[in-house]
Amino acid sequence: MDPVAPTRRTILGTVAALGTLPFSLVVPPEAMPPTAMDLTINGQRLTLPLHPSTTLLDALREQTAFTGTKKGCDHGSCGACTVHIDGQRVLACLTLAMRCEDKAIRTIEGLADGDTLRPVQAAFLEHDGLQCGYCTPGQIMSAVVLIEEGHTGSDEEIREWMSGNICRCGAYPNIVAAVRDAASSRKG
Repeated sequence: MDPVAPTRRTILGTVAALGTLPFSLVVPPEAMPPTAMDLTINGQRLTLPLHPSTTLLDALREQTAFTGTKKGCDHGSCGACTVHIDGQRVLACLTLAMRCEDKAIRTIEGLADGDTLRPVQAAFLEHDGLQCGYCTPGQIMSAVVLIEEGHTGSDEEIREWMSGNICRCGAYPNIVAAVRDAASSRKG
């Protein structure tokens, strides 16, 4: 007589009965004690208690005074949470905060020099590149890197490189005009 092949259920039951399941399989990550991590945000070194599953977006909004970064879709589809990590634009909702240790994080609050706005920020105001303003921090953060990377050769190129940032109000023509203006003032 052939022995009965074990099922996944019987194997997991046996392992659970023996008490040899790894701690991370028994206890959800939120129940684990947080780890103190040093993050450098807008030039400030902050020590934050972080769980392994904490996103950079949640760490910024819930544990720091840098709440300008917005939570839009929380799935990486809208771009409202765009920040810079080591000069690259990144979606904070898809980035684990613990992965940002020893990296330079810049949020919308870190763009201006005191009361002096960056050209991109001033251009958004001048061209009404915002309506409700919810997506504006992410739009501006994307535009800064887009200009630095030189992707402003045409309105079509600007639209393509800004396509990861959604404006539900439909201020796209004004956003493109603001990016074009900021890019031309940088060249001039």
